[in-house]
Amino acid sequence: MLVQLSIRNFALIASADLEFQSGFTSITGETGSGKSILLSALNLILGERADYSVIRDNEKKTIVEALFRLSPSRKEWFEREDIDWAEETLIRREITAQGKSRAFINDTPVQLSQLKDLTSQLIYIHSQHETLELRNSQFQLNLIDAFSGLTADVESYRTDYTAWKKDASRLSSLKKSVLEQQQESDYHQFQLDELQVLDLAKNDYHAYELELNRLDQLDDLRLAFGALAQGLVSENGPLDGLRSIRLIVDKWRAADPKLGELGERLNASLIELDDISAEAADQLESLELNPERQAFLVQSVDKFNALLRKHHLANQQELADLSESLEQKLAQADAAGSEIEELEARVDKLYAQALKKAEQLHAKRLSGAKELKKHLTAILSDLKLPDTRMEFVLESMSSPDAGGLSKVSLLFSANAGSEPKPIEKTASGGELSRLMLAVQATLSEKKSLPTLILDEIDTGVSGEVALRIGKLLHEMGKRMQLFAITHLPQVAAKGQHQYEVSKSTTGSSTNTSILPLTESARLDAIARLMSGDTISEASRANAQLLLG
Repeated sequence: MLVQLSIRNFALIASADLEFQSGFTSITGETGSGKSILLSALNLILGERADYSVIRDNEKKTIVEALFRLSPSRKEWFEREDIDWAEETLIRREITAQGKSRAFINDTPVQLSQLKDLTSQLIYIHSQHETLELRNSQFQLNLIDAFSGLTADVESYRTDYTAWKKDASRLSSLKKSVLEQQQESDYHQFQLDELQVLDLAKNDYHAYELELNRLDQLDDLRLAFGALAQGLVSENGPLDGLRSIRLIVDKWRAADPKLGELGERLNASLIELDDISAEAADQLESLELNPERQAFLVQSVDKFNALLRKHHLANQQELADLSESLEQKLAQADAAGSEIEELEARVDKLYAQALKKAEQLHAKRLSGAKELKKHLTAILSDLKLPDTRMEFVLESMSSPDAGGLSKVSLLFSANAGSEPKPIEKTASGGELSRLMLAVQATLSEKKSLPTLILDEIDTGVSGEVALRIGKLLHEMGKRMQLFAITHLPQVAAKGQHQYEVSKSTTGSSTNTSILPLTESARLDAIARLMSGDTISEASRANAQLLLG
């Protein structure tokens, strides 16, 4: 509940410090006295954008502070937002003529979005124009749900509906993506098929190129190998000369160790040269032209080089890397196809769950709407609309939306003999005001509401109707903290507490003050509402009757 409100340098209010109690508080004052200023100040607390024209003295800050007493259930919000929790929480707005605006919760600077998120749970200002909400089908549906205790059912349905919509959107995007990638995948498969023909893991194309070069130079290779094989062992060739030298060395090697060492090295060289000659002879014998092998090599190397050029690559490893990359892309495309199948199954399951809950919710709403109609009709009868006929027409839609399957319209008639018609076509301003009061009274019975401020919601009524509205607000005040800005003495008198807004002028300065009224002051204030500035004994007596 709202415990205190402090206003500094705001429009016509130089300074105001107000303390509030639970229950129903009426706020009265002459037309033009500044009752709307109080609401404007509270709107700053509610996180509305600052209107810098309200700064009374540009040399000073405009400050509005509100102290709320919170239930422990609000603690979770503070923990989530990383703001110090306090059962009595202070909210402050500051604005300056230089265009600066700041907001604080328990002295912690916050964004306006955070401020709105919290205060929307704490206080609700209902102005005359907001009776138009009654014409809104979503408001009507929310009213049925709140009255019927379907909040948990609605949340459960919305959880499934949101999950279904999320996966359905993902499925649609995935299908679109797969469709767009299909042509690309076909091309990737074509490229991969070309590469797989090369069998890169099995064939060594660098070795193939070397072998092909060898075959292309077969005559030159024969000449070279022949020179090695025959030249080393020919008569009077290198080996003959070296063997003669070895005989001389062997004869005298015992005379000098160094000569013996050189002889060993000469023997090793002779062995190596013999081996070279033999191997060259073997290679010479193997140098035979194989046309089929040469044709195979030419074809293979040509395909290999063609793909290198096509993909602007340098070697076999880069082609192998490309092949692996294409395989991965195709595997991803296949996986996307499998994911689509799995997602389709999950979307179907979630839709079935959501649809079932929507059908159950619609059935409960049908039943709840009948009871709500009876409840509101009884309250309206007490508010001097005894001939009211109303119907909540609920139709089941072909497919669910965020609210379920229910499409609602409110039919209304306040006059005997008139068939109910859509409320936006039939209800007058006074009738809408009384219906909204009946709605607010009903909601206050069904759930814990934030502090409610009604801004002249009783406009357009008087006499006995006004008295009954006052009694209804008094009953609502037993269940919640309620403020009503009113010009009707019958309503004001039913408040458990009363504040009066007045405007005074001193010299060139005009100031609005808001003061709590004592019992005797209330008597005069209510008498003035009936007779004007001159209070008659009759009006005072009537005021006393209203106050009880």
